[in-house]
Amino acid sequence: MSTDAAAESVPKIEVTETAAEEATGLLRGEDYDTDIAGLRLFVQQGGCAGLSYGMRFDVEPEADDEIYEHHGLRVFVDPASMRYIEDSLLDYEGGLQGAGFHVENPNVVSECGCGESFRT
Repeated sequence: MSTDAAAESVPKIEVTETAAEEATGLLRGEDYDTDIAGLRLFVQQGGCAGLSYGMRFDVEPEADDEIYEHHGLRVFVDPASMRYIEDSLLDYEGGLQGAGFHVENPNVVSECGCGESFRT
């Protein structure tokens, strides 16, 4: 297998610059060391479609986490969650309907009407 083919097969999480800036600002506001701490992105059972995204700040990654760094933000993903969200994009959207982080997941087969849960 060529190096390019191997690199393409590695699961990944991308983060927009806007999402990274927002999350990094929140981390700093909570006095986290952004060189070590990061945003944990995970999938949990729940919601009307079966699965939902979760996010929280962690002081440091777990031993088996995948770690992604984009625009100064570290993102931690556990192996069980990775199988549902690999190749996703984390974005931050603002607006009149409310601001927040949003996961653009190419693995989603269907989402619930409110957009809070999904099925792969």
